[in-house]
Amino acid sequence: MQLAAGQAPVLIQIHPQDNVAIVANDGGLPAGTALPDGLTLAEAVPQGHKVALRDLAQGDAVRRYNVVVGYAAQALPRGSWVNERVTTMPAARTLQDLPVGTRRIAPLPPLEGYTFQGYRNADGTVGTRNILAISTTVQCVQGVVEHAVARIRRELLPRYPNVDQVVGLEHTYGCGVAIDAPGAAIPVRTLHNIARNPNFGGATMVVSLGCEKLQPERLLAPGAIPIRAGQGMAGEGDVDTIVLQDDEHVGFESMIDNIMRTAERHLEKLNQRRRETCSASELVVGVQCGGSDAFSGVTANPAVGFAADLLVRAGATVMFSENTEVRDGIDQLTARAATPEVADALVREMAWYDDYLQRGHADRSANTSPGNKKGGLSNIVEKAMGSIVKSGSSNIDGVLSPGDRLTRKGLIFAATPASDFICGTLQLAAGMNLHIFTTGRGTPYGLAQVPVIKVATRSDLARRWHDLMDVDAGRIATGQASIEDVGWELFRLMLDVASGRRQTCAEKLKLHNALALFNPGPVT
Repeated sequence: MQLAAGQAPVLIQIHPQDNVAIVANDGGLPAGTALPDGLTLAEAVPQGHKVALRDLAQGDAVRRYNVVVGYAAQALPRGSWVNERVTTMPAARTLQDLPVGTRRIAPLPPLEGYTFQGYRNADGTVGTRNILAISTTVQCVQGVVEHAVARIRRELLPRYPNVDQVVGLEHTYGCGVAIDAPGAAIPVRTLHNIARNPNFGGATMVVSLGCEKLQPERLLAPGAIPIRAGQGMAGEGDVDTIVLQDDEHVGFESMIDNIMRTAERHLEKLNQRRRETCSASELVVGVQCGGSDAFSGVTANPAVGFAADLLVRAGATVMFSENTEVRDGIDQLTARAATPEVADALVREMAWYDDYLQRGHADRSANTSPGNKKGGLSNIVEKAMGSIVKSGSSNIDGVLSPGDRLTRKGLIFAATPASDFICGTLQLAAGMNLHIFTTGRGTPYGLAQVPVIKVATRSDLARRWHDLMDVDAGRIATGQASIEDVGWELFRLMLDVASGRRQTCAEKLKLHNALALFNPGPVT
């Protein structure tokens, strides 16, 4: 490790009370590096990793974000490299005696006059894309649907220029599961609500095998109200159900022909839709991070948090999620709860997830990945402090359980696992029409159902993955831009992407992750 010629060493200290700072230099800093305040590095420290700013005795608290993120497991002289091997993790914050609504934030002035070009739906929602989505009841039909979708894209879609895409909503659920177990309610309502996503135009097309446990009527109406082909989904829109085991299907080609005929009827309706001017208040933005590093809480996530505040001021909806990545800051969240009921709901979701992890003989420490640690995050406490800032500073207006659909605007905590794919799937079910994803280590994550804007925490990542990252938030660390600058840039980019004026990198490259359902119920 060697400091480049002419490059000044840079440390970033978040709060004056912090006793550690992170190395900002690309490639890290070598041992013996002299810093402007007279500190000399006792050993080489990689980029993003922490340096002790003062002598720490064994057992002393390690503070970052003015929060105790660990304890020194041994004496750490000033200038030492502070990482997960030389620290221990604090105990989890209790869910009792939490502050409730103590950080009441005076609302900022409304942000008016911002619009995008979207697709209005009959149920009042607005789409940012015009997509034909084909729902499935069981994984068994996946191969057939993939074959049909490929032909629809090749043979039919060019005739319907106002339709953006055709996607199969494929998954690994539907059979071999305890469909009546309490945990099954989550994947069933998730699939039901994904089919109602605003980007799908209000109509539903379902492919079923016929013998699966998740029968079409259960998918279309989780309360098990029978739904016949052609009826609305619980009174909303049109539904077409194709059952592959029906006698009418004689051979594979007849199945494909039926799917294509049905798809063409839906394409004809979708093709009649046109974008129209919609208020920015119609945006439903899910924010998430993956492949996080120590810069996540310094650059990308604060910028997303600033943009989240702008969206809330504009009357839009912002969802933040990832239970284990906010659990250690639960006191910060309940303090921002708009009402005692919101605080109670936050505690309820955290307690449920604590019990879920305990049943699996896991704890919150299982969250932090090798990549997180390589990027400088010692444990889940430090990771959580950087994750929460994606939510901005607004009061928290509501809480969603996994698989539930939004019923109000504002800043919402949508309870999900921290898994990138499961979190994105549950935010789709909640009704998001635009997704913001921050990353420090880098990931080609994308969704076929909604545009995903990718924000790099480091300029080095943005340069190397220049055609995978949409925004370089690393400029904040180098002083080339402020959090506010990047936050406004991201806000304006969201309006352009939502309007279809710009495509994200993941859209251009057609990089799409599979849907991943959260199923806490038994598999039989």
